[in-house]
Amino acid sequence: MKDYAPLIERAFSLEPREESYCIENIEGEIPEYVRGSYYLNGPARFSRGSFIYRHWLDGDGMVRALRFANGRVHFTSRFVRSAKLVAEEEAGRPIFRTFGTSFEDDRLKRRIALESPANVSVYPYQNSVLAFGEQGLPWELDPVTLETRGEYNFGGSLNDISPLAAHPKFDSATGEMFNFGIAYSAVEPHLNLYRFGAGGELIYRKRLPLPYPCSIHDFSLSQNYVVFYLSPYILNMESLVRDGRTLMEGLAWEPERRSRLLIVSRDTGQKVATIPIGNRYCLHLINSFELEGRLTVDVLELDHPIYDQYQVLPDLFTDVCEGRPARFVIDLGKHELLETAAIDYLLAPDFPSTAPNQFTLPYRDFWMLGISATGHRGRKFFDQLAHANWMCEKACDVYQASPVHYLGGEPIFIPDPRHERAGVVICQIFDAERVSSAFAVFDAFNVAAGQMATIRLNEAISLGFHAAFKPD
Repeated sequence: MKDYAPLIERAFSLEPREESYCIENIEGEIPEYVRGSYYLNGPARFSRGSFIYRHWLDGDGMVRALRFANGRVHFTSRFVRSAKLVAEEEAGRPIFRTFGTSFEDDRLKRRIALESPANVSVYPYQNSVLAFGEQGLPWELDPVTLETRGEYNFGGSLNDISPLAAHPKFDSATGEMFNFGIAYSAVEPHLNLYRFGAGGELIYRKRLPLPYPCSIHDFSLSQNYVVFYLSPYILNMESLVRDGRTLMEGLAWEPERRSRLLIVSRDTGQKVATIPIGNRYCLHLINSFELEGRLTVDVLELDHPIYDQYQVLPDLFTDVCEGRPARFVIDLGKHELLETAAIDYLLAPDFPSTAPNQFTLPYRDFWMLGISATGHRGRKFFDQLAHANWMCEKACDVYQASPVHYLGGEPIFIPDPRHERAGVVICQIFDAERVSSAFAVFDAFNVAAGQMATIRLNEAISLGFHAAFKPD
């Protein structure tokens, strides 16, 4: 098998360190309007002693922050001190089964669920920052020091086994937060939909029946609707609990059961419609909006799931499938699919990002990462940053990383307040040859030109998943 990601193993064998320092090595100019805090979460530790994990989602979560203020950039890096991390540090060995790794005498949370490593996403919330993993309560962090304050249960509204996904949605117009969690019963699978008020209070928790116990990672909001892309990626929880299998081993792709959009009223939390849409897979949605009696739902659609491409470390994405940004337009009166569209960018696109002020509204531009060697067998990794526009058939412009350089982190857009279509995006760059890391700042509307600024860290860090920015 050809190696399309030489030396990528170095990104997964780093010894992560907690750090806090002012960055001195900055090349280029950071626009003065970039002021605030950038946060990134992702798995950082892939071994404990001689024990090595198999899957990208297995690593303990570590949050990194860049603080842009007074012409300086301050870097902070700390582990999320989850229950899993604390217990395993005290024991000096792995204790809990993870997404893709099992071992003799491993444990589950209350014998029914994984103990979250809190390694997927991070969001500013109230006067704190919340770090999320898959299907579990988030962990509250100090927004400056990143010190872990504890598990966050929304004022006692949820308990430590309440299912909660890694992608909450925040509506800046109302201050509300929405999230969901799946109950993977083989007999009565259902989706729990949560709506929280501006003060963090639980407004409702609704149970919505599902056609099958499917893995759902993300969802979308419009001004009046909550939208889920249901893919027939079926999770057998009994195999996890009864047979000692990993969650990865309990997943099965059954495309003959077809995919569909589940549309729910934001106001009531009740189902509005289910729309058949084919038999592809969606990990991440881009945005949704309503216009003239139509609901537009934009997603990154893949030919089949990709969690199996996150293993065995460090040989990732060996057979990664093609994907594409896809648009579905729904008639809200008839609850019918009116039209579809797609952008011709097929290189396993992931980690989509839009302008925050266009969330739930009509928009054109978005950004995503891609894998240039998609379609070729062999390990590979993200090495493209693409800017796309729904007015164009193909990606508008694409940045191709240099050889032996890899990209990580959702490309977060920061708008220039002086212009409607101007701003920057930030993502990670890992130089595998020199074993060094940087955060790269790109002109959002000309990413192909390369970095306008490069923020070089004192040490190499692992490649992250999702990011967020809180402006001053």
